[in-house]
Amino acid sequence: MSDLLLKVENVGIQFGGLKAVSGLNMEMHAGELIGLIGPNGAGKTTSFNMLTGVYKPTEGTIIFNGKKTNNMSPHQVTKSGVSRTFQNIRLFKDLSVLDNVKVANHSLAHHSVISSIFRLPSYFSGETKMEQESIEFLKIFGLDPYMNELAKNLPYGMQRRLEIARALAAKPKLLLLDEPAAGMNPQETQDLMGLIALIREKFDLTILLIEHDMGLVMGICERIYVLDHGQLIAEGKPEEIRNNKKVIEAYLGEEVTE
Repeated sequence: MSDLLLKVENVGIQFGGLKAVSGLNMEMHAGELIGLIGPNGAGKTTSFNMLTGVYKPTEGTIIFNGKKTNNMSPHQVTKSGVSRTFQNIRLFKDLSVLDNVKVANHSLAHHSVISSIFRLPSYFSGETKMEQESIEFLKIFGLDPYMNELAKNLPYGMQRRLEIARALAAKPKLLLLDEPAAGMNPQETQDLMGLIALIREKFDLTILLIEHDMGLVMGICERIYVLDHGQLIAEGKPEEIRNNKKVIEAYLGEEVTE
């Protein structure tokens, strides 16, 4: 097995008297593509928010790439190598397609504030490099012909692709995709499956995927974790999850009898 990249140990979070997630245990090794599924309200996006520093766990430990991230800010988590997309698309809709990707690239900028203020050569060379890299990301997603369009003018499926391109521009080791197929038609979903497989191989990524489209999850994920009411109820390969009684009961809302 490849190197351990992410270890989640007994992680939970409580809002007032409500335990949104409790006792979550997960492991991800470098290069894996893993699904996180469960009914609505199961705690999936809350778990993503803890992994990315948006929420601070009230119990347990998150170790990413050998470092504890529990108390890191979202910016620090991104710097450490974790990037994400959102269930509801969060683009800068009044910026161009290219500028949306450049924003993520700027988070990794190496030129100093001084060079930016005084427009030193290092500033211009840095800006040129970031623009070139951003255009390369757009090409991978077939978005380069639209680089000067405002993001809000793109069709929905292309906006989804742009959000993934922007997440990749932060050069993550771990990419978290929160319902990337939401709102897509069957052909767009099929294309997305191929795209996820492509970027995983091209960028040597580890990917954690939340998705309600079971065809997509079962088609590309190597292992799957299942949450229900904030607790992990199953973990295994797709065929094991597909036939797991607890998982079936969680989705159907009734006990499964033999």
